[in-house]
Amino acid sequence: MYADNVIGDKLIHKPKFILGLLAVAFLAFFTFNLAGTMFGEFLRPVIGEPKESGLYGRSAVALVLAVLFVGNLFLISFANIKVQVAIVWIELLLLFLAFFYSFNLKFSFIQSKIGFMITQGLFTTLYISAVSIAIASLIAIVGAVAKLSNNGFAYGIASFYTSLFRGLPLLMQVFLIYMGLPQIGYVIDAVPAGIIALSLCYGAYMTEIFRAGIQSVPRGQWEASRSQGFKFGLTMRRIILPQAIPLIIPPTGNQFIAMLKDSSLVSVIGVWELMFLARTLGQKEFRQMEMLITAAFIYWGMTMVLEVIQSRIEKHYRKKGQQ
Repeated sequence: MYADNVIGDKLIHKPKFILGLLAVAFLAFFTFNLAGTMFGEFLRPVIGEPKESGLYGRSAVALVLAVLFVGNLFLISFANIKVQVAIVWIELLLLFLAFFYSFNLKFSFIQSKIGFMITQGLFTTLYISAVSIAIASLIAIVGAVAKLSNNGFAYGIASFYTSLFRGLPLLMQVFLIYMGLPQIGYVIDAVPAGIIALSLCYGAYMTEIFRAGIQSVPRGQWEASRSQGFKFGLTMRRIILPQAIPLIIPPTGNQFIAMLKDSSLVSVIGVWELMFLARTLGQKEFRQMEMLITAAFIYWGMTMVLEVIQSRIEKHYRKKGQQ
């Protein structure tokens, strides 16, 4: 209740606060426009010419935008936090769409291609990412156990693996696997090569996540399980991992979202995922911008869905932990 009314109280009971916001907003817009006037040659865009409106014209626009900014802040301050967030999201989305609308896009071209991008590119991207995150999770569990082991051989292999695959760029790993394996007699297709590269790369990062999650479980849990005669595998499945999973899920979810976007790198070896289709479909009619923006919105939509799923899973384990 207090958090919802903090901004409103300041705006209602402190007029200086309103004037201060107005002054700061106006100063920011005025400074930006003044910089554009004084250093126009350095700030001139590569494509197209800026519209000349003069210093006074730009200052008037700056003043109007500053007034709208403060007025918007004042009006939404009376709503609760969820309504405020919804309004801000809608406003920013409209500004985002207006920015892309200024590119003079051919929407009929987008409409004719978006179905193929979703059925072909979206499916391939999700397939590669889902298989890769599953394999990476298995690698991470084995790697985390090895790094927590007292066996020097196991620790050496795990530490070398995580150091190597976290130290090399993912794009380089894609090329090394796709073009390197045939050099030793293993010819591999583009999709399996992409899955292997993503799995090994993210498995190295997730090894550290799983290791930290397992180490967060008190050592007494291990000792108690040993005293009961539990074997290592049973201890991990029934005692250690259930307690470590609530800590592992948030960073693992972030890794999956990052992998979803990094899967675009496998387009360089000819995998028909979203980025590959965005480039190839746009090149035929010189409409690359339309396809890239379409792919960007599809990626954004997928990440938002994954964020919702991740938050639901986290909430589930929080409730389970409180019981």
